[in-house]
Amino acid sequence: MKKILLLLCMCVTRMPAQTAPEGIWEGYDGEWKHVSSQLIALAEAMPEDKFGWRPAAGVRSTSEVYMHIVIANFGLLAYTGPKEPADLKGDMEKSVTSKAEVIKWLKRSLDAVKTAHASLKPADLKRKVKIHGRDSSVDAMYLRIIIHANEHMGQLIAYARMTGVTPPWSGQ
Repeated sequence: MKKILLLLCMCVTRMPAQTAPEGIWEGYDGEWKHVSSQLIALAEAMPEDKFGWRPAAGVRSTSEVYMHIVIANFGLLAYTGPKEPADLKGDMEKSVTSKAEVIKWLKRSLDAVKTAHASLKPADLKRKVKIHGRDSSVDAMYLRIIIHANEHMGQLIAYARMTGVTPPWSGQ
């Protein structure tokens, strides 16, 4: 058995060190920075005329997906304490469609999450909250926010590729 283990160890070659994208493996704040930068980069890479594109009737358009993220960021964040902006309206998923306005709202919502999370103390994350009749915690709400952003990032990457746009960080 020792000989087999020694042989396996000798056969394994060390892979060269690779640099991870900024934010990866750096905890919540690093991961939030990573997904935020990708969402913004992809939105900026999309041509204005692709913001109205949708893969099929009844499916969210590109701008609607981005504004869905915005509304969710502010809405979920509100369960943790910060109030939703007074100028955030329920119909914005459909009414905010221009590239410039979508990106402005996207950056604003991403920054709101970043700022609110940075202000928390470890004990704050354990605080209980109620959402849709269920018990949760502030920590779980932030986890939901980042998972939601990444979920729709995947959708937006598919939208980009379907419309001939290469995500700026992929190079292919």
